Amino acid sequence: MSAGESEREVRAPELKRLLRLGEEDPEALWGSVARELNWFEPWDAVYEEEGPGEFAWFPGGTTNVSYNCLDYHVERGRGNQAALIYETGERDVTRVVTYKQLLEDVKSFAATLRSLGVAEGDRVTIYMPMCPEAIVAMLATTRIGAIHSVVFGGFGAGALADRIDLAGSELLLTADVGYRGGQEVDLKAIVDDSLDNYEDAAGIEDVVVLQRGDDPDLRDRDTRWGEAIEAANADPDADTGYVERGATEAAFILPTSGTTGRPKGTVHTHGGYQVHVYAMAKWLFGIEPEDVWWATSDIGWIVGHSYIVYAPLLCGATSVVYEGVPDHPDAGIWWKLVERDGISKIFTAPTAIRALSGYDDEYHERYDLTSLDAVFSAGEPLNPPAWRWLQKEVLDDEVPVIDHMWQTETGGPIIGNPYGIDLLPIKPGSAGIPLPGVQAGVRDFDGNHVETGEEGALVIEEPFPGLTPTLWEGEDRYRREYWQEVEGVYWVGDAAAVDEEGYVWFSGRADEVITIAGHRIGPTDIEDALVSHDAVVEAAAIAKPDPERTEVASTFVVLGREYEPSDELAEELTGQIRDVVGPIAVVDDVVFVDQLPKTRSGKIMRRTISDIMLGEDLGDVSTMEDESAVDVIEDATEGIDVPASEG
Repeated sequence: MSAGESEREVRAPELKRLLRLGEEDPEALWGSVARELNWFEPWDAVYEEEGPGEFAWFPGGTTNVSYNCLDYHVERGRGNQAALIYETGERDVTRVVTYKQLLEDVKSFAATLRSLGVAEGDRVTIYMPMCPEAIVAMLATTRIGAIHSVVFGGFGAGALADRIDLAGSELLLTADVGYRGGQEVDLKAIVDDSLDNYEDAAGIEDVVVLQRGDDPDLRDRDTRWGEAIEAANADPDADTGYVERGATEAAFILPTSGTTGRPKGTVHTHGGYQVHVYAMAKWLFGIEPEDVWWATSDIGWIVGHSYIVYAPLLCGATSVVYEGVPDHPDAGIWWKLVERDGISKIFTAPTAIRALSGYDDEYHERYDLTSLDAVFSAGEPLNPPAWRWLQKEVLDDEVPVIDHMWQTETGGPIIGNPYGIDLLPIKPGSAGIPLPGVQAGVRDFDGNHVETGEEGALVIEEPFPGLTPTLWEGEDRYRREYWQEVEGVYWVGDAAAVDEEGYVWFSGRADEVITIAGHRIGPTDIEDALVSHDAVVEAAAIAKPDPERTEVASTFVVLGREYEPSDELAEELTGQIRDVVGPIAVVDDVVFVDQLPKTRSGKIMRRTISDIMLGEDLGDVSTMEDESAVDVIEDATEGIDVPASEG
């Protein structure tokens, strides 16, 4: 329930204080938050900076994010509280794991990782469904000072191989199957395809397989999950302990889709990352130990890392882990879980809200939703019709539905309505205000600040603790892609405007990443899958509006001379994308063309293709190598049905 007026009068000054402190003395703000967590050794400084894109938070300090999630609570007598509630609509299974049980499982798996040769700084790739064992694997990896790289279980063999290569992992943790929409997803077959047929996955030496279905097909490189744990812990002196990690040491790599080259390896640290996600759990979401909190995402994305695993556990709350889809076995499953588990706060995506809004009211009306205090949404702007349906029709205007914005690189929220401090008036369609400690602004492409209400690109003026300090590939790519688009500030990549009250309104990506049902897919992932087919010489993938998924991909393909366009080939190429990238890459069109618009340096001009398809002004095309490509794309897009974007 939103705060009453009398409470708001008391709490409003605290919001003003935090916003002012974040502007005037951010080190004091973040230092005060950090002191709420455990540190083995204090930091030498809250913040150090050598230049744009070269900074460190809490250097000299030592901590461990896994320790703070588990040991810290158990040592303070809270071991019997539920840490996780595992739910799945697929098989009507509920499993409750207390903080003490979760700690014991993590310690046991920490010994298992060590027995497999994993040492501090080593990378472990996790390709698993939404289940407690996957979270145990993440926490055990950070416990021993290794670095996890979680790959979303919806990715295909080629995308998995790319991400294995990026991390340089030698160990892969997986399961034989996952469950989704009433079907078994054969994860083990995808793993075997990746390791057998993609050179990028050749570094994997060992695979640990969690058996959930029938007897899986195991290879020489494979070990059963339970057997690996049993063997490692047979020694009474097995090392289950935690490692004190420097605040600036990496806790995990999370690959995120880019517009050029292979995925970017976003790095998040033991120190700054946990301080930021913990602070935003308190300030934005208002998460308290008594909360039953449910983020409906997947651990393969940053929302899953930050707000299924780390932040709820840092706060000592109960985190719901859900395996399945919003409408299986029927469209009432989410509301059923709210009633059954007494869920107090939900964090979901506009795609899920829109999907559920298409079903009859009976699905939500049959359940008691009075345990709910708030619903949060992110991943893309929450359009007003979807907001109104949830806010007014489902929740009877008694529970706030709160939009906000962040990205993989920021670790946690940066724009939002700070429900945990003081709920501001909600403006449907706006993501809220820059949160305390986040100095955000809107600039044009020349780096100039724009006027109130004028659209530009969102930038971060100064680093904050959750902001990735580097990419796994190195500083050069990090500075080039994030700090040199507009010199001296961090380039977020979203088009936005700020109104007279400081609310931020997003209108889409300023870059070319495609958002499909809340999943951010780099165009290069799709293009690489296409050009790996013998028939394809060149390809471009762009975003096309879609009323259900926000966007889908439209692809433009140049064939080799010996190949002819056909419906059969288009279907084959769509299947190729599905096999390599995964079923999350929804392709609506495969358009065969003779050429693609390119710059004189040979870069495909995706934005120009998009502008032509959407009927936008092309602007300056003087850098195009051959302007006749515009006519080619115009002719090719005439038959494409482009839905209007929802407002």
